[in-house]
Amino acid sequence: MKAILQRRYGGVEVVELVERHIPEPAANQVQIKVMAAGVDRGTYHLLTGKPYLLRLFGFGLRAPKVQTPGRDVAGVVTALGSAVHGFKIGDEVFGVCQGSYAEYALGSERSLALKPETLSFQQAAALPASSVTALRAIREVAKLEAGQRVLILGASGGVGSFAVQLAHSLGARVTGVSGPGGLELIRSLGAERALDYTLDGLEAEKDFDAILDIAGGRPLNQLRRMLSRKGVLVVIGTEQGGPWTGGVGRSLRANLLSPWVSQRLSALVSFEDAEALVAVRELVDAGAITPAIERSYPLDQAAQAIRHVGEGHTLGKVVITVA
Repeated sequence: MKAILQRRYGGVEVVELVERHIPEPAANQVQIKVMAAGVDRGTYHLLTGKPYLLRLFGFGLRAPKVQTPGRDVAGVVTALGSAVHGFKIGDEVFGVCQGSYAEYALGSERSLALKPETLSFQQAAALPASSVTALRAIREVAKLEAGQRVLILGASGGVGSFAVQLAHSLGARVTGVSGPGGLELIRSLGAERALDYTLDGLEAEKDFDAILDIAGGRPLNQLRRMLSRKGVLVVIGTEQGGPWTGGVGRSLRANLLSPWVSQRLSALVSFEDAEALVAVRELVDAGAITPAIERSYPLDQAAQAIRHVGEGHTLGKVVITVA
């Protein structure tokens, strides 16, 4: 099979297309013929190995332990491990796995779900990590309700584009923030207001019931001043903080400060499991969310896809079409 290989950390120059053996599933694994795979900032960080702290989390100190990148996947089940009972051969699935930038990949039964019937494989591959992150931020942490005001920083990106739709579907009043190129997308997804972060005046915004900070470029104290007295700040990600710890320090500061202030500050640590993926599928079926895909790349252009996402300012999601 064809697969993307990354033997060391670095830029896109370390990525190559190679021939590899088709992997066989272990007892609790599902073999997937990959039709499409998603690309996100996490893929870029695992390519570069930065921030360096992530290497201590089991990803490999000097080189990546998993040499084929990619987590988000959509495809067809082609083989089952002996302990798998929730799927059958031929099922169309989506979810997360290790090494989705290949013609075949292995995934755990606990991290997959049946694909929404109304979506293409490319659309389904755009869902897993970003939509689940948005779902956990909106429902589990912010606990957003109808009529509440929410500010979403980084609203035109992968997570942000889903967060805008989810908040709108709940009846919240959504203000989305992005660069000038993302304003039209944000409005089309349901935002009541779309603000350009390159213009002055954002700091004057006040009394939000919740802020989702996906962009991560503003000080916590500034964001707190934009919240209501009992508002919730959800720190989802950041590209700030330097090559060693990245946004971890900022996330820790939010959690440490929270008990001492009237507002609730929380750094989101998201994970994808079958229950969350089923919830996402139900939202798709109900028409509450749909992937906003900016661009699709073929497998042999995976390096360009990762570089494009790594450069920032993508509108919605980027996917890789494998078959």
